[in-house]
Amino acid sequence: MAAARALRRVLDILYLAGGVVAALFLVAILVIIVLQMLARWTGQTFPGATDYAGYCMAAASFFAFAYALNHGAHIRVSLFLSVLGRHRRWGELWCFGIGAITATFFARYAIKGTYWSWKLGEISQGLDKTPTWIPQIAMSVGTVLLAICFWDHLVRLILTGDHGIRRDLVDQSHAE
Repeated sequence: MAAARALRRVLDILYLAGGVVAALFLVAILVIIVLQMLARWTGQTFPGATDYAGYCMAAASFFAFAYALNHGAHIRVSLFLSVLGRHRRWGELWCFGIGAITATFFARYAIKGTYWSWKLGEISQGLDKTPTWIPQIAMSVGTVLLAICFWDHLVRLILTGDHGIRRDLVDQSHAE
């Protein structure tokens, strides 16, 4: 039981770390936009600024996926699940199973795509000329985190009967 609590703590810290990294990428977008504005005001150019902001947006999105899932912030199928009544658990198992399999395949191909971008030396077509594997790393790491999160909640649902998604955010949205 102590090992399960330790694993739970590690996974929750991992999801939180993904959320923190996502927040840092959002701050990076703000910094890039401000720097681009300053460059325009002073008559300078900031080549590739929009490309870098786009990379940061993608990184923020992918790093936030697992954190959002763990906090119940993803679009849920609760309306459908509530109609199932006593069969709700089977619906949740199906949903988490499909989500886990899909996220795992997505992670696999994200990693494979990043590897091939690195191996082939692909360069972005924007002004920045960034090797594409660099921003793709965020997508790969984010999808791996999401797959881990889906499998975590699926296994939890199978073993305990509760998927463990924290409903604090969901409950707050219903209270408003």
